[in-house]
Amino acid sequence: MLGLAAQMLRHRKGTFVATFLALAAGVLVLTVCGVLAESGLRYKGEPQRYGAASAVIAEHELTVQGPERFGERETSTVALPEPGTVPESLVGEVAAVRGVASAVPDRTIAVAAAAAPKVPVAGHGWASAALTPYRVVSGTAPRTEGEVAVDERLAAAGKLRPGGTTAILTGGTVRQVRVSGVVKAPGEPGPQAALFFTDGEAARLYPRPGRVDAIGVIAKKGADEDAVAAAVRRIAEAAGANAYAGDERGLAERPEEIAAKGFVLEAGAAFGGYAALIIGFVVAATVGLSVRHRRRDFALLRAIAATPGQVRTLILGEVGMLGLLAAVAGVPLGLLAVRWIRSELVDRGFVPETFTLSAGLLAVPVVVVAVAAVALLSAWIAARRTTRIRPTEALGEAAVEATLGGRVRVVSGLITLGAAFVLIIVTGGARGQTALGAAMGMLYTFVLAIALLAPWINRAAAVALAPVLRTVFGSSGYLAAANLRANARGMVAVLTALVLSVGFGGTIWFLQDNLQRQAVVQSEDGTIAQHALVGGAGLPAAAAEEARRIPGVVAATGVRRTSVLVPMMGEAMAVVGQGIDPQGASRTMDLKVTAGKLEDLAGDNTVAVSRSQADSAKWKVGGTAEMWLGDGTPVKLKVVAIYDRGFGFGDVTLNSRTLAGHTVTGLDDHVLVRSEPGADVGPALAKLAQAYPASTVTGTGEFTAGLAKDLAISSWLNKLLVAVLIGYAVLAAANTLIMAALARSRELSLLRLVGVTRRQAKRMANAEQAALLGVALTIGVAIAAVTLSSIVNAVAGQPVPYVPALGWVVILGGTVALALVSTTVPIGRLLRTPPVEGMGIRE
Repeated sequence: MLGLAAQMLRHRKGTFVATFLALAAGVLVLTVCGVLAESGLRYKGEPQRYGAASAVIAEHELTVQGPERFGERETSTVALPEPGTVPESLVGEVAAVRGVASAVPDRTIAVAAAAAPKVPVAGHGWASAALTPYRVVSGTAPRTEGEVAVDERLAAAGKLRPGGTTAILTGGTVRQVRVSGVVKAPGEPGPQAALFFTDGEAARLYPRPGRVDAIGVIAKKGADEDAVAAAVRRIAEAAGANAYAGDERGLAERPEEIAAKGFVLEAGAAFGGYAALIIGFVVAATVGLSVRHRRRDFALLRAIAATPGQVRTLILGEVGMLGLLAAVAGVPLGLLAVRWIRSELVDRGFVPETFTLSAGLLAVPVVVVAVAAVALLSAWIAARRTTRIRPTEALGEAAVEATLGGRVRVVSGLITLGAAFVLIIVTGGARGQTALGAAMGMLYTFVLAIALLAPWINRAAAVALAPVLRTVFGSSGYLAAANLRANARGMVAVLTALVLSVGFGGTIWFLQDNLQRQAVVQSEDGTIAQHALVGGAGLPAAAAEEARRIPGVVAATGVRRTSVLVPMMGEAMAVVGQGIDPQGASRTMDLKVTAGKLEDLAGDNTVAVSRSQADSAKWKVGGTAEMWLGDGTPVKLKVVAIYDRGFGFGDVTLNSRTLAGHTVTGLDDHVLVRSEPGADVGPALAKLAQAYPASTVTGTGEFTAGLAKDLAISSWLNKLLVAVLIGYAVLAAANTLIMAALARSRELSLLRLVGVTRRQAKRMANAEQAALLGVALTIGVAIAAVTLSSIVNAVAGQPVPYVPALGWVVILGGTVALALVSTTVPIGRLLRTPPVEGMGIRE
């Protein structure tokens, strides 16, 4: 039977090409998602800064204790939005460990060098140079507070030499320092140039007293490094920190790579889940339709004594060979695509340049097996009815259209449809991430319900539209209605593919547009200041104070961007936040407070939260909000206000004092300045900006335009993956339509033999397509409208979502054009075949 299967592949090219394309595209998409997820799991980093250390203690992740289930406590781990710190007191404890030569504290200080403003620089204390190790190649190590040593990269870019002076910006202050020496590290340079202060100066400049970024451990020569690492790990765990040893040291020195690991893993897994569901729908429908269209072949085999097992072996052999060919084509294309995506992720700032991808040794076999399993299962289910009938009934059975479906199918479809309507209610009563999850579940539940109930929907539509079709298309419309009624089961895959394209595309794509639009609109409407002083290297609190003293300035508010972690279903979820100087904040920004007062944020340990976040966490004004700051510090804050403009300003607004010592620079990102009507404060603000290198003054209109650009970049990956999934659904729809059209050769030939003209046959096909398109578009648009409006209302409080006119024209027009081309082209080809010859063509 396998030999016969190979011959069938050669002689049934049209049907098998469609199945091959669906399988190969599915392998390609899932390979991309799988390799991304595997890369997130496997990546460990390459130690550079801590290359000479045996182990490193750092805190870059937060572990949250979840609920207890079945006697075990669940935990979850999330990367910290801000670099974490560890107690400096651990240095002495680690140094006392047997086999440890030295324990070196490392503090990372944000620095901008005026001589090389485009070179990213990180400042450190000189003692930490031994962790790389750096060696002095000219001059000396820094010995006084006004001296610094620079690495070769910074020295070359800024033309710095020992004995010379240069200006640096750190802590919001410009300082003149003397270059004491130039140092060099072994191996490739890291992503940042290094600048070294004396240890005392580094401790003074570090914004987190009593804390350090990391503690590097250098083992004694000949010591058992595994035993040293184990002892250091016990000390770190007792302090709530992590110990990194071996290849993991690279993660300790670059916490952004831990965030990149989590981001890539989450993106690959989340979109892989969506893709798997869609690909499962598409592959099952395509393979099932392919088998159904060849019932006469299988019936003939049964009539000449082929056993059911032999026929099943034939069908499974065909699909297995196609699956193998699809893997050969899809896997290399997927690996090429994921490398292009990685390059784009680096260019757009999603992951650092040092982040590398895995080879997919685990993901690729899993993807190939999974797609093949779905295809084989679908083929077996589709062939089951044909292989069970008696040989004498086989040919007659093949000529009769199958029944609509069994009781199990209709009951399952009605239950699924009911569940989708229940999810509408759940989404309407939920907020934030809960609402988003419920709405996505609703989308897939609706599509599944349509797939299960499609035979009955097609039959009902054929009956309801029969008068319209007869009126518009005449006798061709009558034939079209009769065909739709008779072939209600055969059009299931067509209806499902079209509904999936419109419903999924209309929901997911426009959701990104709505979230992005809400952020920009809220930021524009809520920013009532006219000017923004933007600090490229950060601004101290004194900048806002100086701005307030400018004649004509009504208010100035320093804003510090950050992220915090909030509890979410037993885990921690990062949300966007901001720290503000509350003095006069209500005169520079309008958060649209609905409860409480923003002025109360002046008190200690207070917080204002968005309505969406308050609803999700069940926080109320006067109550206590428990969360973690960006560096993992747990806090309990009193909720003093709830506001509506969370998309534009972040879900959490804190007093800047609360963030003191918990952000990288300890500085503000920008200062919003509001002036009196007609007051010309531009020159004074420009002069103020000159006091802070890399700072500029801009209008708030340009400032919010920059936000729109940032949001467009951040939504790029979502839109890319959504476009891929929509493209796959479109490919499936085209495949299905072409396969359905090509299977009608005998039918069209018979009609022409009994007197139907070629023009009438074309009109009949157009009438069928118009009816099917009308039903699919109506259902797809309804699903998209219900799902999209539910999500946008739940997360943004907007009952009517924003839908660009061009977007709907593209989706609806593209679907109509796709359906027409995929039907009229193959039908036209079939009608060019003489009717007598067409009656003898294999189906």
